[in-house]
Amino acid sequence: MTAKRWTIETICDALGSPPAKQRFLSEINRAPVHEIVTVFAKWQQIAEDISAAVERGRELARVEAETGEVPGEWIDVTDRIQAEAAAARSRGAA
Repeated sequence: MTAKRWTIETICDALGSPPAKQRFLSEINRAPVHEIVTVFAKWQQIAEDISAAVERGRELARVEAETGEVPGEWIDVTDRIQAEAAAARSRGAA
C-alpha cells in the first residue's frame, strides 16, 4: 500500500478509532523535529496494516456472501478463548 499518499489526515482516517487517532496525534505533535519522520513512518506502517486488514476482511465477507463459506483453513479455538476468559474473570479482570 505504499502507493497511497500518506498524510497526517489519511493516517488518522485509516486508524479509525478515536483513541488510536489521539495517540498518533499526541506522538506526532510531541516528537522532537529530528524524530518526526520516524514517528510518522511508524504510524504510517500501522495505518497501512490496518487498511490491508480492512480490505482483507471485506474480501472475505464478499467471498462468504457469494459461497456461504469463509475461504482458508480455520482452527476452532473457542474452548481456549473461553478458558482464558474464565481465568481472567477469576483474577478479577473485566
